[in-house]
Amino acid sequence: MRGSLPPLAALRAFEAAARHMSFSQGAAELRVTTGAVSLQIKALERALGVSLFERRPRTITLTPQGARYFRAARSAFRLLEDATREVACGSRPVTLTVSCTTGFAVQWLVPRLPRFHALWSQVDVRISASQRLVDFAQDGVDFAVRHGLGRYPGLKSERVLDDELVPVCSPQYLDAQAPLSIPDDLARYTLLHDEYRDDWRLWLEAVGATAVDVRSGPVFTDSNGAIQAALLGKGVALVRESFAQAELVEGRLVKPFAQRLKVDFAYHLVYPGWSLTRPEARAFRDWIRREAAGEDS
Repeated sequence: MRGSLPPLAALRAFEAAARHMSFSQGAAELRVTTGAVSLQIKALERALGVSLFERRPRTITLTPQGARYFRAARSAFRLLEDATREVACGSRPVTLTVSCTTGFAVQWLVPRLPRFHALWSQVDVRISASQRLVDFAQDGVDFAVRHGLGRYPGLKSERVLDDELVPVCSPQYLDAQAPLSIPDDLARYTLLHDEYRDDWRLWLEAVGATAVDVRSGPVFTDSNGAIQAALLGKGVALVRESFAQAELVEGRLVKPFAQRLKVDFAYHLVYPGWSLTRPEARAFRDWIRREAAGEDS
């Protein structure tokens, strides 16, 4: 029943304090005193019959009940914020924030975003390029794309893009080097590594090559760096084929070998269940599924 909801002021105080993990910063945002925020939260805790925060000298942390309540409160306030912007500003875009690595953003997601915007022009997709752990509610993130086995307790995880590792290099580099007929010939070439340095070892083992020193060659912080180095003729990179699709289609990169290596790790779309309360979020989830399915077909 509506009458069972706590006062809005108490909910706002709780949500702001939990998001900042600070009573004083929450109070500053709401333009009230720290004491007022503390009193509102204590009244909320009495009404709910649970402790929402563990209070220690100079720090606060959410209790398990507080963390669950914060996720729900944050989701509700974001819905209200979006609805308010839509009503007040007419066609002003609503936002979706996606956390992913720089490599995934540059090589896969950003080139495809115009197709999403063609369907949902009012949605502003913001990319947060990061590999760190995400607190979805506190960081204001709707989705994360993460590379791994897809095990993220408490979160939804959908496998969207499998890894198909293939060697690539520029055609000019290939023409200028000694003949590259079998994988063992890579011993005379420079290997370019991304952050998953073990990938070259796995690929070479899969194709039966034994003469190549997988420890040699520069290491880049992400696949984008390895692809850019390959484009500049600095060596042979082992990359996810979908990440270099445009360069391969345009002929700026070539595949000296046809052998692919599929590994257990994959890219997963990760999100809390409440992210899908917004229609634009459901649309983005469905769109990225279709884009990824196109890569696999």
